[in-house]
Amino acid sequence: MMQLQPVVLDVDGSVGPLNNELRLPLLEWQELVRFGCGLRSFKRFTDAIHTHLPPLHGTALMGSGDFHHLSWPLIERSIGHNGYTPTNPLRVVVLDNHPDNMRFPWGVHCGSWVRRVAMHPAVSQVHVAGITSQDIGSGHAWENYLRPLRAGKLTYWSCGVDTRWAQRIGAGKAFRSFSTIAELVQALSRHLSEWPQDTYLSIDKDVFAPEVVRTNWDQGQMLEKQAMGLIDALRGQIIGSDITGDVSSWHYGTWWKRLMSASDGQDTQIDAQTLAAWQAGQHGLNQRLVKRIAASNAS
Repeated sequence: MMQLQPVVLDVDGSVGPLNNELRLPLLEWQELVRFGCGLRSFKRFTDAIHTHLPPLHGTALMGSGDFHHLSWPLIERSIGHNGYTPTNPLRVVVLDNHPDNMRFPWGVHCGSWVRRVAMHPAVSQVHVAGITSQDIGSGHAWENYLRPLRAGKLTYWSCGVDTRWAQRIGAGKAFRSFSTIAELVQALSRHLSEWPQDTYLSIDKDVFAPEVVRTNWDQGQMLEKQAMGLIDALRGQIIGSDITGDVSSWHYGTWWKRLMSASDGQDTQIDAQTLAAWQAGQHGLNQRLVKRIAASNAS
């Protein structure tokens, strides 16, 4: 099997060097794109990326989870490159502590992109797995985009969150709730193995417990071996992949980004010693994830 070259979309300088990598220098875009931006600006950025990406590449690493919305154009690129259609669709699996399906009226941001992917006609379904965040609890129910949930295009796999509200609005089938992450992983692994389909895998490392790796967002409970088990369950099905959730320090120059970041409890001001230690742990995990995904890629 051909080993595809991993790509680093170097928007924030947080991703360490990988074997045989292709690194795109994109630091000048950081303030514009980080956390979120308008659709016109986002298109300019993604056009710049597409100009330099090869037709085929391995896992894309995008730095901080503040850039998880870059998955949207990467998935659309995979759809176009591989010719997926409504009758021959792509499945998307997202490992994340958050649903990334939250309302954002001013364009796209790292917590809103899933809706756009889920409603793509050539995507069969998006599974967001590992959610422990209260973003899908009753207190934040109104913030979730309901259309993809009601349409059967999006499924939340969560642990420790009361999601009974979904039954009352006709979206109960879109919520898979478990008492432990181990039960969640077992059920999802079985589903992915029993229903094989070409799949794009996106990993936000805030899905992991803090003892596995540290990020600048509130974190979930998944262990490294559990994520590796899910990757193994997708053996021969992965046609594209990305990883976010690295950690970097940044002060937003844009007022609304400062406001929204603070309201979300995000920590982007990290001292140099702590940052170096966290990034070292991140780098090791990146290397192991990239290697495991490459072994599970579809031929």
